[in-house]
Amino acid sequence: MTDAPPREGRQVETRMVGRDEAGMRLDRWFKEHYPGLGFGHLQKLLRSGQVRVDGGRVKTSTRLNPGQAVRVPPLTGEDAPAARPKQTAGGDDEAFLRSILLYEDDDVFVFNKPAGLAVQGGSGMTRHIDGMLESLTDRGVKPRLVHRIDRETSGVLLVARTRAAASTLARTFRSRSARKIYWALVYGVPRPAQGRISTYLKREPSEEGDVMRIARHGEEDAQHAVSVYSVVDQVAGRLAWLSLKPVTGRTHQLRIHMASIGHPILGDSKYFNIENWELPGGIQNRLHLLARRLVIPHPSGRGVIDVTAPLPPHMAQSWNLLGFDAYDERAEGAEEVA
Repeated sequence: MTDAPPREGRQVETRMVGRDEAGMRLDRWFKEHYPGLGFGHLQKLLRSGQVRVDGGRVKTSTRLNPGQAVRVPPLTGEDAPAARPKQTAGGDDEAFLRSILLYEDDDVFVFNKPAGLAVQGGSGMTRHIDGMLESLTDRGVKPRLVHRIDRETSGVLLVARTRAAASTLARTFRSRSARKIYWALVYGVPRPAQGRISTYLKREPSEEGDVMRIARHGEEDAQHAVSVYSVVDQVAGRLAWLSLKPVTGRTHQLRIHMASIGHPILGDSKYFNIENWELPGGIQNRLHLLARRLVIPHPSGRGVIDVTAPLPPHMAQSWNLLGFDAYDERAEGAEEVA
């Protein structure tokens, strides 16, 4: 059977299999590169010989090898990769992402995510990091998120550039081999000055979106969560700068944990629960939580990635007002407390 003639205005495309796509099933490969192409349509293209690998007929279950050539016939507008609109005000996602880049190599990007910018899309969410990553696609591979930080939290965000790196980093995060340090400004001063918070958390809906609450052990869908804190500095017993370490990685974990011990994070619209309290003059009502530092084994197996993010403008303003020294070595603490 001969190949079907190209549709008017479209051409046959040949794409090479990337080195990080070794062993990938052909149907999965098409799902990655042509998400609009349905499985049934792909099967028809394979049966008619319009899709080939290195010139030969293949099946949806065929495993690919790096360097192989995949013949892609002309696709309709619905099947072809959709052009994604630029999301930044200037219309240039790549320029924006590079403006917040802290580190990059062949395997990863590390960004300094601004407060207020979502990592992923949600209901009514059109501007987010995940959507912008399309602009950094290299050799047909879109960079992949390997962890998340809250929309209103600023700081270090690690992104994998290859599938192999994404898989390795995901396992590393699950094994808790990554060292994550956060900075926060909280109400009051926790006692003792170093502590460990261990609770169960459960997600529940609210008028302002999903929130987390402290749950009982054994409660359905409750997850164990452990955080470590250390007081770096404080002002007159009213406010404290904390170094925080999330041992586990639950949604809103640090925020709900600090609120649960009576020291909520300033500017936290979901969990700040101190009545009749007003922010000191000069401190903005924005979440004072920074993903300060990430130390994680490099996915290549060689060395470590160790990246630090600066204070965002609203937190830098508060630190200056309160006389905190942002270079205080104690801020890199928050080690495990027995």
